[in-house]
Amino acid sequence: MTGFEPWRTAMERALYGPGGFYRREVPSHHFATSAQTPAFAESIARLAEEVDGRLGRPESFAVVDVGAGGGDLLAHLAGLLDERVRLVAVELRPRPRGLPERVEWREDPPESVEGLLIACELLDNVPCEAAVVDGSGRVRYEEVDREGRTRPGGAVADEDAKWLAEWWPIRRPGERAEIGRPRDAAWRDLAGRLARGTVLAVDYGHRRGDRPGGGTISAFKDGRRTDPVPDGSCDITAHVAVDAVGADHVATQRASLLALGASAAHPPMALAYEDPTAYAVALARSGAVARLMDPEGLGAHWWMRTDR
Repeated sequence: MTGFEPWRTAMERALYGPGGFYRREVPSHHFATSAQTPAFAESIARLAEEVDGRLGRPESFAVVDVGAGGGDLLAHLAGLLDERVRLVAVELRPRPRGLPERVEWREDPPESVEGLLIACELLDNVPCEAAVVDGSGRVRYEEVDREGRTRPGGAVADEDAKWLAEWWPIRRPGERAEIGRPRDAAWRDLAGRLARGTVLAVDYGHRRGDRPGGGTISAFKDGRRTDPVPDGSCDITAHVAVDAVGADHVATQRASLLALGASAAHPPMALAYEDPTAYAVALARSGAVARLMDPEGLGAHWWMRTDR
């Protein structure tokens, strides 16, 4: 068989190359994210207000969403945050129609940000290498072709071997891991753009002692999980080693939302008799928050945060 290449190369081409998935597709057409929901935006708005207050409400305050997808989060925030707050979307795709005019749209993150810089489900799409232990116990890069077939490649290089040894040791034949160095570098790049404020990444991930022995590379298309075939037809993702990234604080999405005052408690039944419309609205909102906290779904996200 021919046409094999390292996973990092294959993901880069399939996701971000000419005609790649993220240059062509609207993410919400293929999978659900927290950023698409108004309830998530309400919590992010509270976080932005906390950060703004901590900074003394400076004349210039921005919320920058890196990997903004269709702009859903900032569209919701446009109705929640003061007009003084600059809203900036960073995304490779062209600006979608119908986005509020106050939302700026650009391909590259600003060099310096004062405010809140957020990356929701971005790091898991940063292309990375995969490693596999072969039958002789040697750790080798895994290669993939455009039909999704895999094979062991060359020996893992020194820097990647050091990362694996520290963060995700694999020893038994057949064990797999994703090498998180590119995700760590992407986080450092985001954090390095923060002059003052908070940088936050929200992603599926795992910590030491909880690493999956078979790795996590997977794909989504048309709302369903599918085989990770790097031909540009699907999203290809791998969970993040969240404790390796270098954030000052790592917490579950559930804990983070609760700390921001989110509640999935049902409204009192009395409200259903006093104001049925208000009850229905409150019930829908509590259901949305419950989905954001569901440990079998979006609640499995981790929040990686650094404040300055």
